[in-house]
Amino acid sequence: MTTTDLMPAASEPRAPAIKRSTVTLRILGTSVTLLEQIRQQARQDLGIKIEFKILDGVAAQRVGVMSPDSFDVYDQWFHNIDFVWPARAIQPIDTRRILYWDEINSLPKTGRLLAGTNMGLGGTPAQRLFVQPDGSLGARPSERISMLPVTHNADSFGYRLDRLPRGMAQEEESWAWLLDERWRGKVGLQNDSAIGAIDAALAVQAAGLAEFSDIGNLSVEEIDTLIDILIKRKRLGHFKAFWGNYGQAAEQMALGNVGIESLWSPAFGELRKKGIDVKSAAPKEGYRAWYGGMAISTHARGRVLDAAYEYMNWWMSGWAGAVIARQGYYISNPDRARLQLTDAEWAYWYQGLPASEDLCGPDGERMIRQGEVRDGGSYENRMSRVAVWNSVMDEHNYLVRRWNDFMSA
Repeated sequence: MTTTDLMPAASEPRAPAIKRSTVTLRILGTSVTLLEQIRQQARQDLGIKIEFKILDGVAAQRVGVMSPDSFDVYDQWFHNIDFVWPARAIQPIDTRRILYWDEINSLPKTGRLLAGTNMGLGGTPAQRLFVQPDGSLGARPSERISMLPVTHNADSFGYRLDRLPRGMAQEEESWAWLLDERWRGKVGLQNDSAIGAIDAALAVQAAGLAEFSDIGNLSVEEIDTLIDILIKRKRLGHFKAFWGNYGQAAEQMALGNVGIESLWSPAFGELRKKGIDVKSAAPKEGYRAWYGGMAISTHARGRVLDAAYEYMNWWMSGWAGAVIARQGYYISNPDRARLQLTDAEWAYWYQGLPASEDLCGPDGERMIRQGEVRDGGSYENRMSRVAVWNSVMDEHNYLVRRWNDFMSA
């Protein structure tokens, strides 16, 4: 039989050609990872339309809970799983459809990057990663997960070296610096209660003003103690500014309104590009860490669901991991990102070695000068010194009410 024999006769009707419609994938998240260059590259590589809905952390969390029909992929932080999972806003992810699942390191899967190191208090990703047989979340491994572990970092505070009070340069960096009288009137904090309160609690405890049994899960009485201390300091003019995104934080410090504040890695990049000498603290008490990832809306089905997996697999394939490395963030399978980084970039961002040449940020502008060493050192060192993870406390609602008292005081 020839190919001619398989062709329909001229008089036979032919089946109409089917044109596959282009899917649109809607991504809800924050400016932390929803970068325009990533959207453009993903759209080009995947051949799908991608829409970013960028909100601040609190607003993105609210939409994630209340309107799961308005997005397809939820790109935020693991502690937000404590809201969106009980609300049934997201569906389990099948790890058999994640191409690089086996390459993801142990940090999000077990809570530790290196065996024998401290896991950290608070919302450890591993505790809410795996879907259990009864539909709850836990650390026992399964083939279904709540959120794909992607980006993460160890955060602290930053300060302008030209504003450093006399004598402080010889002192060991501590969260207590945020409450030190020498910084009065020059202190900034993150305004999100779920994050800002942990930074503040770390400062209060480090300063010896109170002791907390679990800094990632404060009791009602401990929340009252924390907020009462903060309100007294605020009324004395200790705090200068509160910020909702890293751009606001960078602006406040660039203007000189604040000299020390909770600060995220992209803000350091913005300040360095402005020529401002700012240092990221490596507090002796340890870091406050966060872990970001991607979850799938419970409404995603069919071709949209397939596109969601394609997008997540694309993110883990290396290119995006290299981009976020250049703004100071880590990815869960770093060896694949390493293939997209220069030797100099890998040595600086992941190994904690001096920059052998000037390095650029995600936008291509020079951000790191030759000879600089990343504050805190290597990936292993920084992520093995986590004091507490971003958390949703048992008394979250009460914390929000009392945090609002502090904001309005």
